[in-house]
Amino acid sequence: MSPGHAAPLQAVLIDRPVLWRIAVVVVGSAMIAVASWISAPMYPVPMTMQSFVVMLLAGLAGARLATAIVLTWLALAALSLPLLADGAGGLAVFEGPTSGYLAGFLVAAFACGWLTERPAMRGWLAMFAVFMVGHALILALGWARLSILTGPLAAWDSGVAPFLPGSVIKSIAAVIAAKLMERVIRSLGG
Repeated sequence: MSPGHAAPLQAVLIDRPVLWRIAVVVVGSAMIAVASWISAPMYPVPMTMQSFVVMLLAGLAGARLATAIVLTWLALAALSLPLLADGAGGLAVFEGPTSGYLAGFLVAAFACGWLTERPAMRGWLAMFAVFMVGHALILALGWARLSILTGPLAAWDSGVAPFLPGSVIKSIAAVIAAKLMERVIRSLGG
C-alpha cells in the first residue's frame, strides 16, 4: 500500500523501524484496556467505551495494525490480566455472555480498518457509516453468542437494543476524534 492510500498511522510508520509499530500496538492495547474500565453497569453486558476506541484505532491505524492491537489486548486478557469490562480476564470470559462482543471487536477492527484505508471512506460521513458498520458487527456477533445463552428476543432486549443509541454517539465521537488525531499525526509525521 502506498503512503498516499494508507491510514494516517500507517503512512507515518511506513519508513520507521518495526519497534514503532510494536509501540503503537502496545499503546493501542492499553487504550482499549482503559476504555474497558469506563463502563455503565448493565446486565448481562456492560456498556463500555471499548467500541469507541476500536473504531478510532481502526480509522487511524488501518486493518493490520488495528487487528494486531485488538488481538494483543484479547491475548493479554486471556492470560488473566484484568483488561476487559469490569476488570475481567482469563479464558472463561471467552466462553461467557460477552464472548461474542469480544470476537466482534476483532472483526470490526479489521473490517473498519480495511474500509478506512480506502480514500473514498476517509470523509466524515463515509467514516461515520464505516464505524456504524463496525458497531453493527460487534452487536451482531454479541447477539449471536448471547442468544445461545438467553434466547434471541432476550438477547436483543439486553444485548443489542440498549446499545444502539450509544453506538451512534460513539461512532460520531470516533469520527471527530479520528479526524482531529489525523491532523496531529500528519503534522508530526511530515
